[in-house]
Amino acid sequence: MNGCSSSILKTLRLKNPKLLLLESCSSLSDLKIIHGHMIRTHLVLDVFATSRLIALCVDTTLFKNSSSLVYALKVFSQVPSPNLFMYNALIRGCSDRENPERSIDLYIDLCRLGLLPDNLTFTFLIKSCTRLVSLVSGSQSHCQALKRGFDGQVHVQNSLLHMYSSLEDVEAAGQIFRSMKCLDVVSWTTMVSGFCKCGDVLSARRLFDRMPERNMFTWSVMINGYTKAGRFEEAVKLFELLQQEGVKASETVMVSVASSCGHLGALELAERAYNYLIRNGLSLNMTLGTAVVDMYARCGSIDKATRVFEELQERDALTWTALIAGFAMHGHVQKALYYFSKMLDTGIVPRDITFTAILSACSHGGLVGKGFEIFDSMKRVYGIEPRLEHYGCMVDLLGRAGKLEEAEKFVLEMPVKPNAPIWGALIGACRIHRNAKIAERVGKTLIRLLPEHSGYYVLLSNIYAKANNWEGVNIMRGMMKEKGVKKEPGCSAIEIDGKMHRFMMGDKSHPDIHKIEKKWEEIVMKLRLVGYTGNTDDALFDIDEEEKESALHRHSEKLAIAYGIMKMGAEAPIRIVKNLRVCEDCHRATKLISNVFNRELIVRDRNRFHHFKDGACSCLDFW
Repeated sequence: MNGCSSSILKTLRLKNPKLLLLESCSSLSDLKIIHGHMIRTHLVLDVFATSRLIALCVDTTLFKNSSSLVYALKVFSQVPSPNLFMYNALIRGCSDRENPERSIDLYIDLCRLGLLPDNLTFTFLIKSCTRLVSLVSGSQSHCQALKRGFDGQVHVQNSLLHMYSSLEDVEAAGQIFRSMKCLDVVSWTTMVSGFCKCGDVLSARRLFDRMPERNMFTWSVMINGYTKAGRFEEAVKLFELLQQEGVKASETVMVSVASSCGHLGALELAERAYNYLIRNGLSLNMTLGTAVVDMYARCGSIDKATRVFEELQERDALTWTALIAGFAMHGHVQKALYYFSKMLDTGIVPRDITFTAILSACSHGGLVGKGFEIFDSMKRVYGIEPRLEHYGCMVDLLGRAGKLEEAEKFVLEMPVKPNAPIWGALIGACRIHRNAKIAERVGKTLIRLLPEHSGYYVLLSNIYAKANNWEGVNIMRGMMKEKGVKKEPGCSAIEIDGKMHRFMMGDKSHPDIHKIEKKWEEIVMKLRLVGYTGNTDDALFDIDEEEKESALHRHSEKLAIAYGIMKMGAEAPIRIVKNLRVCEDCHRATKLISNVFNRELIVRDRNRFHHFKDGACSCLDFW
């Protein structure tokens, strides 16, 4: 029997013992056979029996597709005097499937017939409005519930709370929440979710901490809220609190934790998270497996990302893409191409994000011909219309290869209007190849598109400086001052014993900052013995040379490297995560450090990973 109550079974048995077969149906064809019997024996005229038939047709635990709902609506259309139970069943059925708008029509019909809706009617009606993403319809349904006196019923209130939270009307959700006399864990969690969806994680956390009880979904909502808001350290700390309270995390929680560890680039935290899910027997399904592959790749351990990938039982296009993107970030171009080819051989169709990853790999490897071959196959073979990010990859590919005029021509002839990142890729290539002529044209376009973006002013100014065009430098400086544009501060982080330490130029807040600065001075002295002199080209252009050299020595990644040498054993790789592109001086200094101090350094900047070892970098000085 399909989980029905004994009273229902008793009533069906009294009407006709064969009606009990309704409760044993496992397919729509079974229900149709019994419906046919009901028509022949006139049992279909019995409102209770027909109500039960309709209720079973719309039961999503029995039937997942919409064909059973369509059949229920046909049965319903032949009932001369439908009752409220039938309407509620159909409103509920529509709210669970792809046509929730039909619920509103059914509600209007029942009101026209003079039937009085109950609390279940509004619970399902409001759910339909949520699925329709219609705040107008939801507010009207709320008014109807208020008018009928059901606005104080707990199920209706929870539905309203969920609707307003889902549709990001957190003020209305808060009013409902505060008016509720019976707050359960669902109510609290829904309100926390509403704050998280609006990005107000501070209010969400305050509410989370006040909760009398929490379930796993509550923890998942709060941790995911931190992750989506970019508060990755808070997400990981909350995961640690979950463990302290003896709660076992779900796969959903671990997806958010893995994502947070990946964005932080914290390998030690990533290892702890992975060990936790293995120790607790959590299944590495496709979603979690993909998150773990991406986590290890972002944390600088592409070998572990590959190992996890190979051990997964199931993989989809996103799983393959995570690994291919990881190889691209690390500059392993041939491996990216190998796994892309292997994915195609397995019959998995690449998605648009897959093409972004593989084109990025081609760009880092300077494979112009291969890149255009893959780009052309997007639409021709797979029917995928290239998006702006794909065009951006091609501009970057041409630019890195030194084909600047071709790159500019490609941008001007694009079928879609180029955005700032596309022009940014071109001006970045102009910096590498020192082409001030094209850079000036592109820079003016960029400044017109994004007048508040400091990076483009600084980049164009540095290109002018290298070309000894000091008039251009002064113009850029004047424009920045006139528009109040300030250079984005560099920030570098290093993980020591599972804790992230952050450094910014000029920031003296770290408790060991004086020891760190002294350590860097010792490092510089050794580097100078092998010919190091600070390259001030990329330093701030409105200070003199002496100040520039001093500023270079306080660059955030240099402080992070000094701290890593102080605190980490000689055999351990030093891993740095930086929010900006690595400047030329820091890149050169880090290469020398890897050789002089015999250390392996792995730096993740805004664009890619740099693996420094024995005086060389994996990017081959092309980034």
